[in-house]
Amino acid sequence: MSVEDKTVRSIAHAVQTGRTTATAVLEAHLERIEARDSELGCFQDVRAETARAMARELDERIAKGARPGPLAGVPIAIKDNIMVAGEPATCGSKILEHFISPYESTATQRLREADAILLGRTRCDEFAMGSSTEHCAFGPVRNPWDTDRVPGGSSGGSAAAVAADLVPCALGSDTGGSIRQPAAFCGITGVKPTGGRVSRWGLVSFAPSMDQIGPFTRDAADAALVLNVLSGEDPRDDTSAASPPPDCIKDDEAPLSGLRIGIPAEHISDDNNPDVNAAVSQAAEVYASLGCDVKSVNLSTTELGIACYYVLGPAEASSNLARFDGIRYGRRADLPDASLEALYEASRTEGLGAEAKRRIMLGTWVLSAGYYDAYYRRALQVRRLIHDEYVRIFNEVDLLLGPTVPAPAFKFGSHADPLSMYLCDTYTVTANIAGICGMSMPAGTTTVDGSTLPIGVQLQGPVLGENKMLRAAHHFQKATSYHELRP
Repeated sequence: MSVEDKTVRSIAHAVQTGRTTATAVLEAHLERIEARDSELGCFQDVRAETARAMARELDERIAKGARPGPLAGVPIAIKDNIMVAGEPATCGSKILEHFISPYESTATQRLREADAILLGRTRCDEFAMGSSTEHCAFGPVRNPWDTDRVPGGSSGGSAAAVAADLVPCALGSDTGGSIRQPAAFCGITGVKPTGGRVSRWGLVSFAPSMDQIGPFTRDAADAALVLNVLSGEDPRDDTSAASPPPDCIKDDEAPLSGLRIGIPAEHISDDNNPDVNAAVSQAAEVYASLGCDVKSVNLSTTELGIACYYVLGPAEASSNLARFDGIRYGRRADLPDASLEALYEASRTEGLGAEAKRRIMLGTWVLSAGYYDAYYRRALQVRRLIHDEYVRIFNEVDLLLGPTVPAPAFKFGSHADPLSMYLCDTYTVTANIAGICGMSMPAGTTTVDGSTLPIGVQLQGPVLGENKMLRAAHHFQKATSYHELRP
């Protein structure tokens, strides 16, 4: 079978009805990976034999008359910071190069129960810290639209794998935009659910108050189906939400007439690429034509987002990454006669990359005596301001529409200054800070230095507002064809 233009829904339906087998679907995708991934570097580890065993077992059950699950036979790639029992989980770091996960994440367990096929692990920025997937210790991932450009980060391996049709779906994690930003750079759909919508059990923590697992797919209908499977309360994660999963999207969804959509004035900036602003304007016109009430709103805390995020995120990371010291977890330096302090230092020097070290040191500093009140406590107060402003805005409108990132995918090495890299997340970090849901979807293209590159727009919704957000995205995609474009 051909893998191009195959959606999660079409694959699952074909396997469920016997028009194809899970094994045939898997082999087609393995052939695609064999042909393309040496150029792109999406996968850290392809678990071909394990996946074949899963596909055979599913085919045998179907042949005996069993009713398969909603993701029957769908190959899904997993970001390398999500645990799969008995498999490596490196988090893109040398310090975990030989670590084998002793347990299964709730997210991957639910995929198994839905009869998805876990195909392999995708590369990511080290410990999910980055906006480009240049900071993976095992090599960068390349954007399928232009291999001289980044796919975005930190979930760039997952995003690029879906964009290149290596898999129809992949899981990523989003702490400040790490699903939505690479989805925009790679021209696909990526969803960051509400904090607590998907269990974090088995997700290696970066900043747990903001981390969230979510899907990359071609379109919103596929994302809704996968999110329906992933969602639900988990007794092992006391931050998980006791709320019904989002509905799957049907072809006869009710129209959007009367839906209120706000465009934050602060997101339409002269600093954005002009084609990014144009894509938002065109998307607004599409929604107006679908009967939505589109208006400008103010999200004044936008300018506070990056500063707030880069205090809170590193502060949590410095605590979470303290365990990776060569004693409790991770690679240990070969210094048999060294003091404990020297062993810690050498193990971390060898095992951690520059960005992970930078965030650990920054987080430790803002939590230290004399700086806690000046930085960390103040960032918590700003977090409350951001949260409260979103609450106010979602009393005025149902959803927010704006750019996902200020510009299309950039070339490798062009954002060597960390601050310029951090600013790529200007429009995405506040959703994580406030705990609301958000997603990116394709909404146009632009030409830069002769390369055609995708542009994404972002929808944001209130806490547990995924149904309305995904339906709005689905109607947009029914009215446009941007999500059907391929590199």
